[in-house]
Amino acid sequence: MPEQRRLALFVGGLVVALIAGFGLGKLINPTSPTANAQTGAPAPQMTGMDGHNHTGAQATAGSEVGGLAISSLGYTLVPNQAAKTFVINGPDGKPVTTFATVHEKPLHLILVRRDLTGYQHLHPSMAADGTWTMPAGPTSAGLWRAFADFTALTAAGAQVPLTLGFDLTVNGNYQQQPLPAAVRESTVDGKTVSYEGTPVVGATSPMLFKVSAGPLEPYLGSFGHLVVLREGDLGYVHVHPEPQLSGGAVKFWLSAPSPGSYRMFFDFSVGGKVSTAEFTLKVA
Repeated sequence: MPEQRRLALFVGGLVVALIAGFGLGKLINPTSPTANAQTGAPAPQMTGMDGHNHTGAQATAGSEVGGLAISSLGYTLVPNQAAKTFVINGPDGKPVTTFATVHEKPLHLILVRRDLTGYQHLHPSMAADGTWTMPAGPTSAGLWRAFADFTALTAAGAQVPLTLGFDLTVNGNYQQQPLPAAVRESTVDGKTVSYEGTPVVGATSPMLFKVSAGPLEPYLGSFGHLVVLREGDLGYVHVHPEPQLSGGAVKFWLSAPSPGSYRMFFDFSVGGKVSTAEFTLKVA
């Protein structure tokens, strides 16, 4: 066979193989954001460590945070501050009305002022038309940030976990408060709370919280709930709880997205009363 013909056949075969490989890659590795966000089989009831895996397609461990956008993956939060209501529109532009229950609730709403004071953890109620009503609102003058943490269910039953954020403004005499010093012990409602653990960027680190008074009671599917916000942009850091106590402590897994200062809000229940211990966290 002449050299020219053998060379032509080789090149032709190589081109066919490359085209076939590209097509196979498209089938095996879909790049659609919606496809990546959906988790497959529906699990409307989620608790424990899996129940707080809200990263979805928004974030990977130690790289990104949630709550910085009002719209993501085709879902848009539309607030009405005057009425203390909001809706979450889906990719079809219509209000979403089906949500997975995560940590015993279909949606968790976090309110905090821009200086990281005034923290509130709320559970709005949803009407049949998809309108959520906030049970409370900002408590002082200033610029506030609200975080809606939820997992929407598509018509096919796929899950789309998201944390969307929006601003709330309260007129009045606003005095910004400095971030408190970083300490490992805090007292709230007569109870002393301490924590152990040193998060590092790019790794998942254990954080253990102990409460002096007890016994701790189950709260939102675990023995505590932890919200971590980054100073500056108020990036919402996703934290994963263990469902059971570890040596009497509530254990969480935290991936620090970047160096800097953070504010941690640890919710827990003792004697039927929910309290919140606050800590400033420094990540090198």
